[in-house]
Amino acid sequence: MKDLSRLVLAFLLLVLFSCKKEDSQSTKIDDSEIRDRYFNLEKIGWKSRAYTQKIEDIGFTATEVPIQYYLLKDQGTENLKTVDSLYEENKRERVIEFTFQQDEEKDLLAKDFTGMEYTDAVKYMSFGLDKDFYVVTSKKDTIPCSGVTYERSYKIAPYQKVMLFFSGIDPNDKIQLVYTDYLFRKGTLKFKFKDTYTPLAL
Repeated sequence: MKDLSRLVLAFLLLVLFSCKKEDSQSTKIDDSEIRDRYFNLEKIGWKSRAYTQKIEDIGFTATEVPIQYYLLKDQGTENLKTVDSLYEENKRERVIEFTFQQDEEKDLLAKDFTGMEYTDAVKYMSFGLDKDFYVVTSKKDTIPCSGVTYERSYKIAPYQKVMLFFSGIDPNDKIQLVYTDYLFRKGTLKFKFKDTYTPLAL
């Protein structure tokens, strides 16, 4: 009887060990595939080509950043399966960095440029700018900006930068960003993202 129970126990341990080994091997395979995908994104500089339009002495630059970049920044590279599953849940989101820069690196939020008090210009960058942006997809859908994060530089950086967020866009869709400039009164600007993530000069 003891021999039989030892044999059954040995068999169960063998089955459990082989299942565990199989799971860890499949995890390694999946993980290496994900790691390879993210490595390729990192190798090309993560971002799309920067598109700049200049009106008078102000440059407006739009750059799309893949959502995986922010997920990896937040989650780290320890568990790429978690990062990848988060990406799958959020792959219809788009993030665009948008910067404003004056030729002589003057502070664009000064009254000379905006026509409003400095604190009001800061408030507008923080809370009112989302109404000025929308995206048109290759399927001709119009997607409003779902949120803006103003990266305040406190006059240290020579530019003003915001992160624009858009939801419900097919990850394979090409997009065009449309900006109606009420802050500096320079009219409507369009930025067509023709490529998905091309190399950047770093």
